[in-house]
Amino acid sequence: MRIAIAGLSHETNTFSTLPTRYEDFRVAGGEQLIQDAVWQTAAARGHTILPLWDGHAPPSGPVTPVAFERLRDEMLDGLRQRMPLDGLLLHLHGAMEVDGIGDGETELLTAVRDLVGADPLIAITLDLHANLAPAVAERSNLITGYRTAPHRDMAKTRARGGRLLLECLEAGARPSTQLIKLPMLAPGEAAVTEVEPARTLYARLPEIDRREGVLVSSILIGCAWTDSPYTAVSVAVSSTDADAGWAAANELAHAVWDARDDFAIDAPAVPIAEAIEMALGASTRPVFISDSGDNPTAGAAGDSPLILEALVARRAQNVLVAGIADPTAVTACFEAGSGRTVRLSLGGKLDRTFAQPYEVEAVVERLAPEADGMAALAIVRVDGVTVVVQSDRSPFTELRQFELAGIDIDAWAAIVVKLGYLFPELRDVAAQHIMALSPGFTDECIERLPYRRLHRPIYPLDGDARWEPTDPPGA
Repeated sequence: MRIAIAGLSHETNTFSTLPTRYEDFRVAGGEQLIQDAVWQTAAARGHTILPLWDGHAPPSGPVTPVAFERLRDEMLDGLRQRMPLDGLLLHLHGAMEVDGIGDGETELLTAVRDLVGADPLIAITLDLHANLAPAVAERSNLITGYRTAPHRDMAKTRARGGRLLLECLEAGARPSTQLIKLPMLAPGEAAVTEVEPARTLYARLPEIDRREGVLVSSILIGCAWTDSPYTAVSVAVSSTDADAGWAAANELAHAVWDARDDFAIDAPAVPIAEAIEMALGASTRPVFISDSGDNPTAGAAGDSPLILEALVARRAQNVLVAGIADPTAVTACFEAGSGRTVRLSLGGKLDRTFAQPYEVEAVVERLAPEADGMAALAIVRVDGVTVVVQSDRSPFTELRQFELAGIDIDAWAAIVVKLGYLFPELRDVAAQHIMALSPGFTDECIERLPYRRLHRPIYPLDGDARWEPTDPPGA
């Protein structure tokens, strides 16, 4: 068997004004796609494994047509050179929007299927926050998504997709996917899989996978900041028995729909001022405040100074803001030098919709040149608040980033991060987490977002949203 592997992923925030260009995509070489033991096993059985490349860009605004078409054509050229194929594994996200084109995964899958033909099996791995257009399920054979948020199972999901594809090819099976789109919308922070109701819902998936005729099941929460006709919670079940797959999908969809009122943010979610007071009054550390409206991991700019302004106005002491993206300010700090006072126009340069630059006098406490994969940054003090000023939009998601910046997370009364939910390492060490409902491209108050393309009615935006199961395809 000849099996190709490739990937192209982007989580698109259509409310963001930051376009995603070709140069924003980072491409990993083919060898990194075949590190999992499933591919060593496949090769040992005599199969030919043909990795291409895996490209992904950080979440931001819509992908430009030039970028998408270039990446699509590069993937098609790579597949063309490796044909004929018996199988193809694609690592996608499921919430890519291309300016002027629409759903990126539909466009990509259509082109791939047209190239390879009807016979090869196509398996897809997806992010849990995939919106998943029906055409993607129709043009592929097998779909599996992450089962954790925060994401802890990315490698495991990719391996599962490869294993299932290999098993189907060796058995001569031709699976299909039953997809149910629920009229339901939820920000990712309301569907953390370590708390209810998501914990129980996702715990059902392994049992469903073991049913006769069923291969794999997925609950896809979707990306609420992608304004598209397909943005919604989905259930997908891939099976070799369409009836068994449809029954499992309906059962799972019923369970999700019945729990719709229970999806909620698993931390106090309050306005900025209240979040600050709660954090400063906490008795244990570390305490994290999420600047949730300016969350780069969901496509926001990461340069809003609004919480910093509120902290300074409050005369807060010993608080860390990690961080604010502003390469111009970083350059100014390096030019001034450590220990010097510098006038900064801080932040508000990328997101001009919700924020403006904050004019401050800051003391440069420490400078950190680019090292170990972390872009250059400056640590400055504005009154009693310390700010990590970054030359890129990378949010602080791992303990390693704090260590590289020379920051002891236990030393602060509170730490502000540009996140929604905390990523695994921060979540594991946080004594307390508070969600500041700040404005921005990733506003957690989704009723405030200017949706135009969303299929309506949809829960919880519309009181008349209803769902009833439909007949299975072909009935």
